[in-house]
This record gives sequence, structure tokens and C-alpha cells, in this order.
Amino acid sequence: MDTSVSVPPCDACDVVTVPTRQGLEAVDILRRGAGDGVGPVLHDGGCDTLGFLVPPGTAAAWDVPGSTCTETDGRGLSIVPAPEPPVEGSAWLLPPGEADLATDPAVLRAALGEAARLIRAADSCR
Repeated sequence: MDTSVSVPPCDACDVVTVPTRQGLEAVDILRRGAGDGVGPVLHDGGCDTLGFLVPPGTAAAWDVPGSTCTETDGRGLSIVPAPEPPVEGSAWLLPPGEADLATDPAVLRAALGEAARLIRAADSCR
């Protein structure tokens, strides 16, 4: 992670939603990287998607194929404090406290791209 980029605490974050397989690969990539590469991550009750909490305003410029970014404007999505996930029917994969900062959108974009390439390579070997 570029340590010159200031990633704010996630107290009114936007949410990048991706398919679970790609999201889990991205979490692994981010956790292996230098520094604190991944912030809090939610998963839905059906384990179909993961949601990465990113700084507010990310949704305005998010354009990664296969994912969506939802602007929250702080509408009930606050993780300070966060005893329960902020979205009904979800649970924490990486809860606040283990990951206190929002995930840097540029770092997440790169990890999602790498994850997609890894998945394509794995699937082509079948």
C-alpha cells in the first residue's frame, strides 16, 4: 500500500461489492501486501458477495467491471463502534478492530484485478 495516501477511518464508508470468490482472493492479496492493505469486510448471509468498506466518495469514480460501489452518505452505515454488521443479513469477514481503516480504493482496484487474473488462470487449467 502506498503509505503516502491517507485513508480515513471508516465512519461513513461507501461499500464495494464483489462476488465472493474474487473478494476472498482480493482479501488474501491485500493481507499479503505491505502494511494494512484491507479494511473491514462484510459478507452476505448467502455467501454470494463480499463488501469492502472504502472511503466516502469512492462510488463517484468506481468503474471496476464485475463490482459495484454504493454511496452511503453515512445513511446508517457507521462502524464506530461496530458490535453488529451495519447491513441486515450480513456478517463481518474482517471486523472493525482487526481492520480499522477503510480499504484504499486504488489498492483494492489493483487487488481485484489481480484476483480476476488468478481466477481466470485457475479456471483455464480445468
